Amino acid sequence: MNVLLLGSGGREHALAWKIAASPLLTKLYAAPGNPGIGSEAELVKLDITDHAAIAVFCREKKIDLVVVGPEGPLVAGIADDLRAENIRVFGPSKAAARLEGSKGFTKDLCARYNIPTAAYGRFGDLASAKAYVEKTGAPIVIKADGLAAGKGVTVAMTLDEARAALDSCFDGSFGAAGAEVVIEEFMTGEEASFFCLCDGTTALPFGTAQDHKRVGDGDVGPNTGGMGAYSPAPVMTPEMVERTMREIIQPTMRGMADLGAPFAGILFAGLMITDKGPKLIEYNTRFGDPECQVLMMRLKDDLLVLLNAATDGQLAHTSVRWRDEAALTVVMAARGYPGTPEKGSVIRGVEDAAADGVQIFHAGTAINGGALVANGGRVLNVTATGATVGEAQARAYAALDRIDWPDGFCRRDIGWQAVARE
Repeated sequence: MNVLLLGSGGREHALAWKIAASPLLTKLYAAPGNPGIGSEAELVKLDITDHAAIAVFCREKKIDLVVVGPEGPLVAGIADDLRAENIRVFGPSKAAARLEGSKGFTKDLCARYNIPTAAYGRFGDLASAKAYVEKTGAPIVIKADGLAAGKGVTVAMTLDEARAALDSCFDGSFGAAGAEVVIEEFMTGEEASFFCLCDGTTALPFGTAQDHKRVGDGDVGPNTGGMGAYSPAPVMTPEMVERTMREIIQPTMRGMADLGAPFAGILFAGLMITDKGPKLIEYNTRFGDPECQVLMMRLKDDLLVLLNAATDGQLAHTSVRWRDEAALTVVMAARGYPGTPEKGSVIRGVEDAAADGVQIFHAGTAINGGALVANGGRVLNVTATGATVGEAQARAYAALDRIDWPDGFCRRDIGWQAVARE
């Protein structure tokens, strides 16, 4: 098979690494990719927002499957545009990608299909949003309705924080994504990430993980796209997985089919495990980043076989096997992240840091004058496996400490919840 992978982050490097290992693969292309992905695939200078150019490339190179990494192109309808050209795509339609593209859409679906989630309100103007917050009180959660690169959510512990979050949404800080907001009740419990491979009809459980959204040790500071993750998530017991499938995933699949937008691709449920059971925080319609990195380290089966089964509606006849080991990834970020990151600093020792049971996925890197440099906020994902989360953690940090990058930083406590349980 000839495969085209779209994207340039750590998630896409992990997907490229796993796809490249498939005996089914003839040639892997990636657009635009990064230096790490370039070790697994031929990099192509394609603008992934230019759907017509991608279709032309697919025809020229006889691409058998397009794998879409990030959410932006999915919400923009790339899967529909390529399918209209008879090009096979792993990823949901534009209508199905609304599960991520509009938080309000998802909340309304939950209300209609009795899917457990936080109580909420939707608002298109600042005055009514603020009035709702004043009436409800804090703590409260403010979310930009649209895509905001993981930064459009504020867990406001005070009314002043909530007001400031609403101001930033409506003053254009998140562009069109903040033109409408969803305000939710504050839920307590333990967060978990739950993945399902979907083909429009069947949803196949595809692993669990927990990530660390806050920038600082001890879960302090602003939210980020994710500073690290581990898999599996201990809180996702077999019973909790069964409940999540029955109460959240299956009603969602039915609801999307009823709307004429059956969901095919990867469905990523952000969950809060409360004392009453699992509740949906939000959906993403692609692999998580950095959760994908730990899932790919644990996946025993051929990823390309599974992506084909999902694309062809064959998941009812498919199973997934996982390695017994735990996996953990630590994000190395550039100084300034999650604000404006400092780009261009030289990174040394990445190849020396990789070892048995350790993979280093590139997330925001470039080559400048022959040197590897930082080219984004989240720059490297140092990922390791171990018999326990604690062992994977020790391996990951030992590898990370061999990387020479004075301008980078990381959290030193990734996996603390799971390690405390061991």
